[in-house]
Amino acid sequence: MTSQSLSVPSSSSRSRARTWLLATDRALAPVALRATLAIVMFPHGAQKALGWFGGYGWDGTTGFLTGQIGMPGVAAAAVILLELLGPFLLLAGLGTRVVAAGFAGLMLGAIATVHAQHGFFMNWGGSQAGEGFEYHVLLFGAAVALSLAGGGRWSIDGRLAARLR
Repeated sequence: MTSQSLSVPSSSSRSRARTWLLATDRALAPVALRATLAIVMFPHGAQKALGWFGGYGWDGTTGFLTGQIGMPGVAAAAVILLELLGPFLLLAGLGTRVVAAGFAGLMLGAIATVHAQHGFFMNWGGSQAGEGFEYHVLLFGAAVALSLAGGGRWSIDGRLAARLR
C-alpha cells in the first residue's frame, strides 16, 4: 500500500463534494417535493419518536425495529431521528440531498423487511394481512428526485452554495 492510498482527500476534492451536496437551481419542483415529503414523513416520525398519532413512541418502535426486524439499536435510533427531524431539514432545504437519500434508503428497507410480502397494493379494503408497498414506491421516487436535483428555490442549501461560489 502506498502512502498516497492512505492520504486525506485534498481540500479541493472536499470543496467539490461540498459544492455538489449543496448545489441546486432555482426550480420550484424540488420545493414541492420537499414540502410533500416533509408533510408525509413527519407524522410517521412523530409516531415513532413521540407516540403521537397512535404510534408506539421511542421505546416501542425501538423494540419493534431491533426485536422483530433485527436492526441494530444505533440504526433503529437513526431511523427514528431521520423520520422525526428530516422533515424539518427538508422544509428548510438544509442537507436536502443527504436527507432525501436517507428517506430513499428507508423506503427500500421498509419494502424489503415489512411490505413486499403483502404485495404491491395498499390494504384499502382491509382484506389482506398487511400493507403493500405502493406508497413506499412513491416516497422513494420523490426522495430520489430530491437527491438528484437538490433543494431548489428557497433552500438554505442554495444560499450556502452561492456563498461557496
